[in-house]
Amino acid sequence: MKIATYNVNGVNGRLPVLLRWLQEAEPDVVCLQELKAPQHRFPESAVRDAGYDAIWQGESRWNGVAILSRIGEIHETRRGLPGDPHDTQSRYIEAAVGGVLVACLYLPNGNPRPGPKFDFKLRWFDRLHDHLGTLVGLEAPVVVAGDFNVMPQDIDVYAPERWQDDALFAPEVRAAYARQLKQGWIDALRYLHPGETIYTFWKYWRGAFERNAGLRIDHLLLNGHARDRLRTGGVDIVPRAWEKTSDHAPAWIELGVEKRSRAKGTRR
Repeated sequence: MKIATYNVNGVNGRLPVLLRWLQEAEPDVVCLQELKAPQHRFPESAVRDAGYDAIWQGESRWNGVAILSRIGEIHETRRGLPGDPHDTQSRYIEAAVGGVLVACLYLPNGNPRPGPKFDFKLRWFDRLHDHLGTLVGLEAPVVVAGDFNVMPQDIDVYAPERWQDDALFAPEVRAAYARQLKQGWIDALRYLHPGETIYTFWKYWRGAFERNAGLRIDHLLLNGHARDRLRTGGVDIVPRAWEKTSDHAPAWIELGVEKRSRAKGTRR
């Protein structure tokens, strides 16, 4: 099963890019962020014509998340992150697909720092930690995928010294991400590619993509059962070079099929 996360930076404006990538990359399950479209403006017909079912939580102008599947029905389990009844932003959606629980998220940016947006980001991270604590120990593979707006380590940003005051690289945010991993989650791309330079985002200006001056802010976290099935993963940088494309590139993993002994029903 190939699971990908992709911040499309406007699902309607980038629809040709998204559809082309779906056709060429053939992911089985996709988590999308930054739809930037209200609920009724999601391009459901075009996505279904491409062979994918979809659930989504839209929001006018900003945010918005979706889960796509070409391997079977999507069983939605949660819409919105618990813990704050006043938070109406469309940043979290969760569903069971093909025997895997998939959570799609778009964590707040948090800039400018300090300020109310940064405080909201830290509170959102606390709520995420509390909720994911209920999922990490499930007796099923769980994948949490999305734009976390966090560069966890110096290796995840092209020029760490230039980002010291940014909310994506703040010590408090990096600590919150590390705390999430200590809960039992595995950062799939870093697990597969320790020590390698991997980016998922490049600004549009100053030739950032051409210079590979990027950031790794899109992540896939796995619980133990998902990690046991992890085979490979990476970043598909090809669509980042297309015209009218997102400033993000899709990050992806492949999970193998769980094999069981016919005699004892144990995992191998």
